[in-house]
Amino acid sequence: MNLKLNNIYHGFRLVDEKNIKETNSVARLFYHEKSGARLFHMENDDDNKVFSITFRTPPKNSTGLPHILEHSVLCGSRKFPTKEPFVELVKGSMNTFLNAMTFPDKTMYPVASRNEKDFYNLMDVYLDSVFYPNIYKHKEILMQEGWHYELEDINSKLTYKGVVYNEMKGAFSSPESVLMRKIQETLFPETPYGVESGGDPEVIPELTQEEFLEFHRKYYHPSNSYIFLYGNGDIQKQLQFINDEYLENFDKQKTDSSIPLQKPFSILNEVEIDYPISLKENESDKTYFSLNYVTGLSVEPETYLSMEILEYILLGTPASPLKKALIEAELGKDVFGRYDNSILQPFVSIIVKNSNYEKKDAFKEIVFNTLSSLVKNGLDKKLVEAAVNRKEFEMREADFEGYPKGLIYNIKIMDSWLYDANPMMHLEYEPIFEKIRASMDNRYFEKLIKKYLLDSNHSSLLILKPKKGMAEKKAAEVDAKLEEFKASLSKEELQALIDTTKNLKKWQNTPDSQEN
Repeated sequence: MNLKLNNIYHGFRLVDEKNIKETNSVARLFYHEKSGARLFHMENDDDNKVFSITFRTPPKNSTGLPHILEHSVLCGSRKFPTKEPFVELVKGSMNTFLNAMTFPDKTMYPVASRNEKDFYNLMDVYLDSVFYPNIYKHKEILMQEGWHYELEDINSKLTYKGVVYNEMKGAFSSPESVLMRKIQETLFPETPYGVESGGDPEVIPELTQEEFLEFHRKYYHPSNSYIFLYGNGDIQKQLQFINDEYLENFDKQKTDSSIPLQKPFSILNEVEIDYPISLKENESDKTYFSLNYVTGLSVEPETYLSMEILEYILLGTPASPLKKALIEAELGKDVFGRYDNSILQPFVSIIVKNSNYEKKDAFKEIVFNTLSSLVKNGLDKKLVEAAVNRKEFEMREADFEGYPKGLIYNIKIMDSWLYDANPMMHLEYEPIFEKIRASMDNRYFEKLIKKYLLDSNHSSLLILKPKKGMAEKKAAEVDAKLEEFKASLSKEELQALIDTTKNLKKWQNTPDSQEN
């Protein structure tokens, strides 16, 4: 399709266009003049078309507001007032992907389909859901998806209920889930990454209806949106649909959703956190250690890719030197690495699971000594070459385990686009591989170890310890808090809670009308 730079197509100005050979696509960046929406298009011959709309949603606290809102906007909208349009789509759509995802700093709504009519219908439902949700009409949506007080009658126990509240209670009872959620908090305490975007069950009940609606008004506006289109669809027709049905109804607004940088630490931040185990379990061999290092910025494409390869070299295979050293020292039952480059300041984690608290110093020592030895004596060249080849093959093959290619490209694009950088940055990987290969004999990865792991103070040690009776104690504290609250209420206030509980159940159990 022949489009000209700076021309306006259905309200969208074409800002940039480039042929990206790595993805066999023509990539185009558009800007919607009236609403301020950004749109990135990848044109290619893939019939598995992808659409998504993403909003930058930095949380201010751990009430889980971004997560609860992600659930809530999919509970009916202006054009599609059914209570569960998502469920109806799952039943009747020909989609190849249909979901919504909350990240620590963004909320994504992606869909994919090979059928054109279905694709437009999916776009329509999702755009209507995010821009015109029924959350302003039905306060029951926040109660159902987030949290509410439940009181059946005057003699019943007062409890908390809610989809996200229950989901996060589950997440906070699994040690690995707690570990993964808390690593970011130890590295970025002064930024939105220092709170829990999914919601901490202890904090979720602090969320009010006013805050909930205000968050939607502020962040779910086209000026704060990133729209993505991929595949062999007709771009003119798609732009016309998005403009005519939605964006032309909005005017640009200034939304400050920027993500601040965490200032580097002067010393390693050591944090101990407990996680619950049952009263019958033994505490032995249940401690987790995680050493975490911030590794530059996600808008530095070379570091973004090379650190992913380095994490695999050090920890990704049984022959990996750091994994081997930690396993041979018998520090724990398993050793693995994690590299997270989906946030502004990526980080690498070295994790030992099923260990014991007294091995903490040995863990730090072995990591430091092994890395120092690798910098001094060099990495195994064959291992390095195999890791680089593997990563390059993986990216060229673009085999994403059944997920639509466009979806994975979309997620990758957001790793730079969300931070006001070039969205094509992480798709154009060939020059980076050329540079890595040319520098491999010149201690390329050894220098990365020294710079980002050995010489970096922007790091943390997270120790996750098992604690018997912790779950029971927390449950008792919640019960006592609710009991005290119930005792403080007048008869009229208690009756109001009972009525609210009944009304919510009635609303939930009333079937949608045939028209809806």
